[in-house]
Amino acid sequence: MNDSPALPPIDRPLPSLSAWVQAFAGREIPVLATSAEALEQLRADEDSVDAHLIGETFASDPLMSLKVLVAAAQLGRERRNADAETVTSAVVLMGITPFFTTFGPQPTLEHWLVGQPQARDGAEAVLRRSERAARYALAFAAHRMDQDAQILHSAALLHDFAELLLWCHAPALAQEIRRLQALDPNLRSIKAQQQVLGIELAALEQALMKTWHLPPLLAHITDDRHHHDPQTQCVRLAVRVARHSSQSWENPAIPDDVKDISALLNLGPEPTLRLLQDIDRESGPSLR
Repeated sequence: MNDSPALPPIDRPLPSLSAWVQAFAGREIPVLATSAEALEQLRADEDSVDAHLIGETFASDPLMSLKVLVAAAQLGRERRNADAETVTSAVVLMGITPFFTTFGPQPTLEHWLVGQPQARDGAEAVLRRSERAARYALAFAAHRMDQDAQILHSAALLHDFAELLLWCHAPALAQEIRRLQALDPNLRSIKAQQQVLGIELAALEQALMKTWHLPPLLAHITDDRHHHDPQTQCVRLAVRVARHSSQSWENPAIPDDVKDISALLNLGPEPTLRLLQDIDRESGPSLR
């Protein structure tokens, strides 16, 4: 298998949102090297593998999770079946053997970004943040006894997938956004994205989800515009605190995060902060 990108990286802004959607929707998505290796180990023991094991295996990899959900969405449209909002439900929809048939040996993000240390660092930062956000969302949902807890975990994991795809397919542009924000810490991500890309990544993400026919519930929960919806709040606050605490718990924005999360969970500020820090002690994914 050719483990390198089939298309050259995008090195200049595209003319419209639809052009970005077309470019990203038509490109291969690499996965973490750990996921690629785990997939082959599961394949070798297919007879003893079930959907839950596959779901657990890729629970920390937003790229592999995205690929599986996209494949299941296409199959679901053909069969007119129920939506699959998690990797586990996607594999149930597909079946074990068809899953392994669909997903052969996978290209890896580590190989794609070899020799690009800045892009690698940028992608790894998004991966860590996404995995932490997913853990927070799952914990918030469990505390609220939300029956869709696993879906909220999936939504938080995927919340920033467009940023990850940017590091995969347009690393120079992703680096420029990062550079501008480093020069001006007050520059909002949306403004930097518009300046460099001509679009907002959140808009690209929603458009890609629609193009790939991902489940409406997943698209709704990951859309921050639905901020009054408790499930969207759960994901949005999980992503927000994961971003603000990515370097340190001393970030001045964290008290506001704790205040909003404590209101969502009906907890006091101190127990909420302890809960967040307890969750954060778990380790997340990293690139090799």
